[in-house]
Amino acid sequence: MRRLGSTRRTGRTWRGTVAATACAAALAALTAAPAQAHEPERRVPHWQLKDTGTPDARFRGLAAVSRNTAWAAGTGGTVLRTTDGGATWRNVSPPGAAELQFRDVEAFDARRAVVLAIGEGEASRVYRTDDGGTTWTESFRNTDPKAFYDCMAFFDHRHGLAMSDPVDGRFRILSTGDGGRTWRVLPSEGMPPAQEGEAGFAASGQCLVTSGPKDVWLATGGAARARVLHSADRGLTWTATDTPLPAGDPARGVFALAFRDRTHGLAVGGDFRPDQPSPRAAARTADGGRAWRPAAMPPAAYRSGVAWLPHSRSAALAVGPTGTDLTTDGGRTWRTVDTGSYDTVDCTPDQACWAAGEKGRVARLEH
Repeated sequence: MRRLGSTRRTGRTWRGTVAATACAAALAALTAAPAQAHEPERRVPHWQLKDTGTPDARFRGLAAVSRNTAWAAGTGGTVLRTTDGGATWRNVSPPGAAELQFRDVEAFDARRAVVLAIGEGEASRVYRTDDGGTTWTESFRNTDPKAFYDCMAFFDHRHGLAMSDPVDGRFRILSTGDGGRTWRVLPSEGMPPAQEGEAGFAASGQCLVTSGPKDVWLATGGAARARVLHSADRGLTWTATDTPLPAGDPARGVFALAFRDRTHGLAVGGDFRPDQPSPRAAARTADGGRAWRPAAMPPAAYRSGVAWLPHSRSAALAVGPTGTDLTTDGGRTWRTVDTGSYDTVDCTPDQACWAAGEKGRVARLEH
């Protein structure tokens, strides 16, 4: 989004086969009351920072593949990959990309990934690798000076979308059917008109998210109303719904979405300016985004990323520059569980959650 200047991962629904008992145990530990003096000390889950060796980078792009494998993308054209749980990181940045701002990365495994660079005109680009970042292919470069791409999301290993701020009064959608190797702009007739000043926030790679084979949601801000747009046909036609999140200013709106299935979703955001409050910074839906209800007890401050805990129907994490919040009731209430600065969060089927942000910060939730 232009107003964030140099200020992103799909709110995936995981339906893995790993038993939910491990997640339940972790959740119980995370929400447990402090141990009494006569009780053995409980090991409460916490973010454990991983040394990426890149203190000057800010990672708003994050793709958590598993407990061992994760990708991070950020400023200075930086892309990192770990395959040992964050013990070591390999700098796999595309050559010649030092001037680019990578805000989104979508990874299918340890070798295949797609990254999105944001910005006006030709600054918006997409790269793909099939060999763990050893080599990259530029698969898209925006040539329309009016377009500014913010986020990217995939339905499966082949089908995906990227979204741009409005061009000629409507959000622009880019589509791929071959895993990001080629892209085409979709027709705009099925997209409702944008509000004046409306755009997406390239803050965590989560302003465009999918669930299942065809459903996708787009988060907006910067206008009179903060909205969520939904498509049930892979981006061909859309409907727009107002949310109760802060609006009416270029710095306010919905910054991130997460759907655990095609009906249950979370929205977080607020006002990204550090000197401004962010009341009503979270909402939830149980009907696929046709209606959004405000959280009864929202996060205390602006949040830019959100993810459902693996195999949980009620627990999720939201992150932002001032901390991490946890909900255990499907987004009705949130409470702060960590005060570290993170921009984006992502969880995996094998019970791992990762977060990333400023000063090269990448962390994994440890139990």
